[in-house]
Amino acid sequence: MKILAIDSSGLTASAAVATEEAVLAEYTTNYKKTHSQTLLPMIDEIIRMTETDLATIDAIAVSAGPGSFTGLRIGAATAKGLGQALKKPLIAVPTTEMLAWNLCGTGGVICPLMDARRSQVYTGLYRWNRESAAMDCLTAQCAVPVEEVIAGVNRRGEPVTYLGDGVDAYREVLEKMTAVPFFLAPLHLGKQRAASLAACAFGYAAKGGLQTAAEFVPVYLRKSQAEREREEKSRKLRRMSAEDVAEVAALEAENFSRPWSAAAFEGLLSDENYIVLVLREAEMLAGYCVLLCAGEEADITNVCTAAPVRGQGVATALLTALMKEGSARAVKQYFLEVRQGNQAARALYKKLGFQETGIRKDYYEEPRENAVLMKRME
Repeated sequence: MKILAIDSSGLTASAAVATEEAVLAEYTTNYKKTHSQTLLPMIDEIIRMTETDLATIDAIAVSAGPGSFTGLRIGAATAKGLGQALKKPLIAVPTTEMLAWNLCGTGGVICPLMDARRSQVYTGLYRWNRESAAMDCLTAQCAVPVEEVIAGVNRRGEPVTYLGDGVDAYREVLEKMTAVPFFLAPLHLGKQRAASLAACAFGYAAKGGLQTAAEFVPVYLRKSQAEREREEKSRKLRRMSAEDVAEVAALEAENFSRPWSAAAFEGLLSDENYIVLVLREAEMLAGYCVLLCAGEEADITNVCTAAPVRGQGVATALLTALMKEGSARAVKQYFLEVRQGNQAARALYKKLGFQETGIRKDYYEEPRENAVLMKRME
């Protein structure tokens, strides 16, 4: 089987021609030009240099995402155009799995990191399976704050190797927060390579992972910046009303091992000491937060964001508005507790001016975990 592999999911652009026995050619650039300028000339060059007749290509492998919105669209358009013109099937490979294939044969956990901007990375966790000569997926690819990735790696307690352009963006955080033995992929294996894409694609093809050019759709994981900006304009942040209670209680139950009941939230509506804010995005409850005021002091008791919109500024918007409400009541000190292992939340609170003041042993149950005490002074 002969594959033409195309990747433009990140800053690098890469193309390769490979058979199951050898990589015939690979062309990778990591320079200033856009993929729309480089990708087709690169493909033309490797085809010319290897004297490959495109009619002899059996399939076109393409990185399916996640990645740069513009890059993925250029890669998808190129692969779909070639597939339709040549009447060849496509093999769609998850980008993070393709990156993990750079380190096939290594031990421990493999953690690709792609800079997704907005303080997030695209990632997944993998391990090389020597018996099947394939990459086992430990955690499906997702878009999350880098602190959350590190927390997950630390919980596994195994050595890990990081790779991808997210390493460049978050190297200091990785070095500071990773508590297990960790390694960084060497220079020549740190970014996307079409040869790795081809190697991974042969496995997908063997399992019947072929599709027509018309069927292929990139996997973005997140909405585009334009879509996010439109949704942010449509966000409605306000006090909780009786109509919100059932949804708030349901979201609470989904995310906490000892959730407050709907009756408890309903009781807060008439309690002047509590401020409960909700943020709605279109028809969806995006998140909520609760403040208990006592003179010049206040406790932030509940903060929750719906899974589909995590990392999109919902918690920041809620907490900023909540403390503005507190200031209107002359609150001078804010307190909260957070699970010690919730690195993403701790990083967010620090960004909002909170300082860690102590540890409360075994405060949380199911699972049992210490609480980190945090405080902010106005």
